[in-house]
Amino acid sequence: MAARVLTVQAIERMKPDAARRAEIPDATLPGLYFVVQPSGAKSWAVRYRHAGKTRKMTLGTYPALDLARAREQGRAALHLVSLGRDPAQEREAAKAVPAPEPDRDLVSTVVESFIERHVRKKNRPRTAEETTRLLRSKVLPAWGTKRIHEIGRRDIIELLDQIVDAGTPIAANRTLSAVSKLFNWCMDRGILDANPCVRVRAPAAETSRERVLEEAEIRVLWRACNEIGWPFGPFVQLLLLTAQRRDEVAKMRRSELREGGTLWTIPGERSKNGVVHDVPLSGAAQSLLTSQPRVAGKSGYVFTTTGRTAISGYAKAKARLDATMLAILKRVEAERGGETDSVMMTPWRLHDLRRTATTGMAKLGHPVHVTEAVLNHHSGTISGVAAIYNRHQYLDEKRAALEAWARHVSSLIQENEA
Repeated sequence: MAARVLTVQAIERMKPDAARRAEIPDATLPGLYFVVQPSGAKSWAVRYRHAGKTRKMTLGTYPALDLARAREQGRAALHLVSLGRDPAQEREAAKAVPAPEPDRDLVSTVVESFIERHVRKKNRPRTAEETTRLLRSKVLPAWGTKRIHEIGRRDIIELLDQIVDAGTPIAANRTLSAVSKLFNWCMDRGILDANPCVRVRAPAAETSRERVLEEAEIRVLWRACNEIGWPFGPFVQLLLLTAQRRDEVAKMRRSELREGGTLWTIPGERSKNGVVHDVPLSGAAQSLLTSQPRVAGKSGYVFTTTGRTAISGYAKAKARLDATMLAILKRVEAERGGETDSVMMTPWRLHDLRRTATTGMAKLGHPVHVTEAVLNHHSGTISGVAAIYNRHQYLDEKRAALEAWARHVSSLIQENEA
């Protein structure tokens, strides 16, 4: 089979051949193969020649071993081959030697146990991924070979200083949070008697974002969304109309649309706070959704180009949207006879649309408890009948607020077109 540049998307799309095993060579790393069995099992292997014979060594199964790590392990194995060594034979020989018992008090051992037993089981996927990344990229390189009992307040402060000096102060704050949770877990497990993070302050001051798009910016944004088109144009427009979170809108399924498409119910497993959230859809939002193409596939996603997965690549799409908005602003300035080189656009994020919408609803006279309900913000813990009551308590008020906001946005767009 011809070599091809393997990507995560390409791997996910590969289907098994019921008649035979498929081995797809990776053009990026010659010698690395992605193997798909007739049963559907997938794995990674390297093929090489040693002492005049063709050899094959399986690296691991997919998706436990992902593309990046498969290339890393494959590159290491093929490097041994270039030195005249046989990695498969060396691995077999290593298996014959009993592995020493890992030092259970090493930071590296404790961190991996914390990730497996707590982080992945007690956190949402995105939080677990970020905590794992911080521990492995920031903590283990500094403390991995030390024993957990040796880490003191001074070690923590020095680590945070290094991260700040590298130009990432907010990452230092996040690392402190992850490390403190690690030490609290160690206390719960009887590994430590105290948390050395006590009295260690976050090194960077953080302020909540207050960016709200102005009415003129909303006009330009809507026009730019129309220009870039499907799927990110209508996706961003729906973010503005519904005031919901990026991933909640991106992963909207048609099965979540109820009552003739007038109500969107976000299941608890998809909402940030784990609470089922009913979002009344304004007439403008309904029209936007009904005008979107239906991509064939079993996923049921509204915003999908494959029919299997929801849209992604937000950074690239946002950069394209920003460029389109700036181009529109420059065209308008040129039509006025102005100097286009001086035209600039204040940076903004997709999450700012959520704040823009709720600020707009508040300006239109809708009370804070209604806008908070639109955002699915809850104080305290509610359950049972109370949770169901709370879910429906402000449904009419939320519908009125979102409808008023949609009418306001429509009026801005019409002014732009006039």
